[in-house]
Amino acid sequence: MWSILAGRRRVVAVLAALLLLAAAVVAAVILGAGPRDAAPRVASGTGSPSARPQSPSPGPTQTPTQTQTPPSPPPSSAPPPSAEAPPSSAEVPVTDAPPPPPAPPADPFPAALRGADVEVIPNAGRTVALTFDAGANSAGLPSILQTLGAAGVRATFFLTGTWAGTNPAGVAAIVAAGHRVGNHSMTHPGFTALSDAQIAQQLAGAQAAITAAGADSRPLFRFPFGERDARTIAAVNALGYVPVRWTVDTLGWKGTSGGITAQFVADRAVAGLQPGEIVLMHVGSNPDDGSTLDADALPQLIDRIRQAGYAFTTLDALLG
Repeated sequence: MWSILAGRRRVVAVLAALLLLAAAVVAAVILGAGPRDAAPRVASGTGSPSARPQSPSPGPTQTPTQTQTPPSPPPSSAPPPSAEAPPSSAEVPVTDAPPPPPAPPADPFPAALRGADVEVIPNAGRTVALTFDAGANSAGLPSILQTLGAAGVRATFFLTGTWAGTNPAGVAAIVAAGHRVGNHSMTHPGFTALSDAQIAQQLAGAQAAITAAGADSRPLFRFPFGERDARTIAAVNALGYVPVRWTVDTLGWKGTSGGITAQFVADRAVAGLQPGEIVLMHVGSNPDDGSTLDADALPQLIDRIRQAGYAFTTLDALLG
């Protein structure tokens, strides 16, 4: 009886030992197994917490089990919501197109003055323009500039190219005092006897000489001797100039030998007063007696015109 019980106990012990051994083997297998592509943990204090090592790429025969391919969008002619539509042909800049043509230059003087030899400044109100022609010598220039400066009056000087070339200091003094300059031809010929080509040469020569002396005469021009006709006026206009005549000639150029006095010069200027009056005087002296009556009469002339309620302007008033 005891032998039978002892035998059964040995069998039970052997079975229990086998069960324990099997359990140990199963546990070892379970604990030793794990995902081979699991990322290693970053050691504390090393590396960046936001940097994660990438899992190794699957081999050519492996297919990733966790990567999903997004479904293809349905075919459509419209762009996806996040994409910008390409600019239309109207919005695409054209880089090889020729530049637009330049705007035509503005007229150098008002169109209303075309075809005229201006004798009065239109719409000028109670103002007078004093003008001086310079073609002979410069005998009266220092006195004229001194009087104008003391009175605070600006005037317009019409210069020949010959005068400008021989009196560059005079041109500089005129400009420095703030006076206006105009073109009086190169050599002071009568224009009605000239061809259009010769007229162009006269104006271009004078402008070049005046420019070389430091001034700009454009677009003001005065005919030598006041000699003009419709053809010569048109020729001057075509060259970009407006001819300016005068309202009154003081006749100071005749000199004392011609029976003229400074008082006579002032009287003529005042007698011709009207809104926009253009007064003609001269810079040079009379070739016979050497008198400079326009320069001598200028202080009285300015005072009397002002006493009559008139102010002074340059011929730029024509161009406004």
